[in-house]
Amino acid sequence: MSDHFFVVTGGPGSGKTSLITELARRSLHTIPESGRAIIREEMARGGDALPWADRMAYAERMLERDLRAYEDAQALSGPVIFDRGIPDIMGYLTLCDLPVPPHVAAAAKATRYNRRVFLAPHWDEIFTQDTERQQSQTEAEATCAAMFETYIALGYEIIELPRTDIARRADLVCEQLAI
Repeated sequence: MSDHFFVVTGGPGSGKTSLITELARRSLHTIPESGRAIIREEMARGGDALPWADRMAYAERMLERDLRAYEDAQALSGPVIFDRGIPDIMGYLTLCDLPVPPHVAAAAKATRYNRRVFLAPHWDEIFTQDTERQQSQTEAEATCAAMFETYIALGYEIIELPRTDIARRADLVCEQLAI
């Protein structure tokens, strides 16, 4: 377990990436979400490992990238904040009514983060769609619920982030990290 690795999870459009950006601005180590990068790469090359095409291939690409990021982060000292963690892949597959392959479940169980996980709840007022985020508000809410259930099932403690400005959210995270 890497006790200095913290995850920010939740549904799409809930302010996770904005929070991660603010934490990076405050000189914390941050690891970006793999999903958006994979979508950009797949769209650029005409691939189908996309959440609206081949969802299982998309999940496998996320797992590869997230495992590599986790390993690379081992060299960092101090808190490391991940924009989504490997358990998010399990939550994504469950949300899509796809089976969670044994190697994905094993990775989520073996690749541990700090037991405190920050959940950005669905927030209608800030939710937007774009070319990479095509989920509806209903899907975004369901994603948040799936992530909550997945992390709880894996023994994590959920700290729900308040629906407030990014600076206050970042302050709360920093308080939890005792920095």
